[in-house]
Amino acid sequence: MNAFTFYNPTKVFFGQGMASNIHTELEQYGKTVLLTYGGGSIKHNGIYSTIQAELQAAGKNVIEFSGIMSNPRMDKVLEGVSLCKKHNIDFILAVGGGSTIDCSKIIAAATMLDNPTDFWDLYMTQRLPVTKALPLGAVLTMSATGSEMNSRAVITNTDTHQKLGARGDALFPKFSILDPTYTYSLPKEQMIYGIVDMLSHLMEQYFSEPDETNLTDDLIEATFKSIMKNAAIAIENPEDYVARSNLMWGATLGLNGIFELGKGMDWTSHQIEHTLSAFYDIPHGAGLAIIHPMMLNYIYKDHLARFVQFAKNIWNIDSTDKTEEELALVGINALRDYFKSIGAPTTLNEVHIPESAIPEMAATTRRFKTTYTDFTITDIENIMRSALY
Repeated sequence: MNAFTFYNPTKVFFGQGMASNIHTELEQYGKTVLLTYGGGSIKHNGIYSTIQAELQAAGKNVIEFSGIMSNPRMDKVLEGVSLCKKHNIDFILAVGGGSTIDCSKIIAAATMLDNPTDFWDLYMTQRLPVTKALPLGAVLTMSATGSEMNSRAVITNTDTHQKLGARGDALFPKFSILDPTYTYSLPKEQMIYGIVDMLSHLMEQYFSEPDETNLTDDLIEATFKSIMKNAAIAIENPEDYVARSNLMWGATLGLNGIFELGKGMDWTSHQIEHTLSAFYDIPHGAGLAIIHPMMLNYIYKDHLARFVQFAKNIWNIDSTDKTEEELALVGINALRDYFKSIGAPTTLNEVHIPESAIPEMAATTRRFKTTYTDFTITDIENIMRSALY
């Protein structure tokens, strides 16, 4: 394993009813809280009233900021910043999935800038670490991104068709409430896309050097199999508490820093997918289901041993009478078949992205060298074309 330093200060309250801890956690912060959420589903499933009761018990003045969309955009960030400055917000409480939490993180960071519009250039383009942000807490309602326990956030710039990420220690939530029952009412399609996102996060870390056997990879394999096992149960019975619990914690572990320890990581599939959703506003998980298997298919020959391990340890594929290359391909095909079996799209055609859009999308995709990939624009075009049908 490579040398590493690990730091994660987020306090996690996991389990049913854990939202009751919000009012005590907020005691150390100021009087005014920005409550952020999405389309309003939390008002129909009881979560909103629970959170409001906690905020009242804490004696907070509450400013609401709703309407945060999937693939949150720059203009929504700046709208939130305006509220923070107008009302002298002391704390942001994000209630929702990764989109709400990510948008709230960038609002928290941009509010601290003299010119909030600079956040895109500083944190996304220049990739400077975020060192100052309003304190933030999260109440998770969708298991997927891991944003509830990490220092990352992704935002879309519709003017440039870019979807880029920021990171920095200031973006760690101070606390996060993980109540599996809060995911019960999530639409099936969103749950499926969340499952894809969880697995893709694991693979971005698994398919990276070093390739030799290490504990981090063993943990990733165990979590991968756990997510698939519990996904099958939750898809059939969305209110199975045990399955929902395992999915929620699996998603959090998948991107809270634990599974990148000693690894190089990749994130190339995510960069390509970010381009798809920046141009066509498709769900992130849908884009990953389309792109990730095809990206792996493009690179497997350079790391055959790791792909053989993936086929054997994740998919239990019998290696009898198969070459290493055949075994690797069977494993990749098993991944794509799995995504298809749970209802995720596996081709660009299914999400109405035409071949004519590929050159511009490929040219816009952020590229950087990793231990597994060093793609040219042509490489990205080839991967996108392989995912057409």
